[in-house]
Amino acid sequence: MAHYPHPIIAREGWPHIAIAFTAALGATLLIDGPWVIPFWVIAVFVLQFFRDPPREVPANRNAILAPADGRIVAVEKIQDPYLEREAVKVSVFMNVFNVHSNRSPVDGVVREKWYFPGKFINADLPKASLENERNALWIKADNGADVTCVQVAGLIAKRILCHVSPGDHLERGQRFGFIRFGSRVDVYLPPDTKINVNIGDKVSATSTVLAEFREEGKAAH
Repeated sequence: MAHYPHPIIAREGWPHIAIAFTAALGATLLIDGPWVIPFWVIAVFVLQFFRDPPREVPANRNAILAPADGRIVAVEKIQDPYLEREAVKVSVFMNVFNVHSNRSPVDGVVREKWYFPGKFINADLPKASLENERNALWIKADNGADVTCVQVAGLIAKRILCHVSPGDHLERGQRFGFIRFGSRVDVYLPPDTKINVNIGDKVSATSTVLAEFREEGKAAH
């Protein structure tokens, strides 16, 4: 698989940025006074939404990295609905001011990919995990563990983009997708995983170590 290109402004946003700035420039030429300001505010907002800065990958090979920027809204033992196993779910909620590119939490091979159409309720709510539009990846980590990473659309998120397919190998921190305009990412981990975050913590994609595998070679499937 060719690595997903990642300029500092995400390619997924280029058409939206072009439209926003064209509208702002047109308004500047056609409208007098302060009525122009909202057009430029919107253009700057769209530009910042699609920023996609590079991140340093932690050296710890057992580290499970944050798949997105945002705030931890769930850390709980639960049934993984995709692999039908006991798991620990860690959820990251992204507001409209967070970076929205999604990055792989582990090194591993994508074993399966599922897409589910659904609702667009507030992604901060627990029921969003199973009721909203979502895209799930089953990643078989290089150490044999199973990790499920789920992109979940939010209240105003209307498009989930995923650039990988079953058989692709992901590296920790590698960009694999994008969700436009507010959302969450759920990660389902083996039950014995050491969790390093708590509800309310702010995390950064790739840079923050969400959790650590306790031992190598243990797999749930």
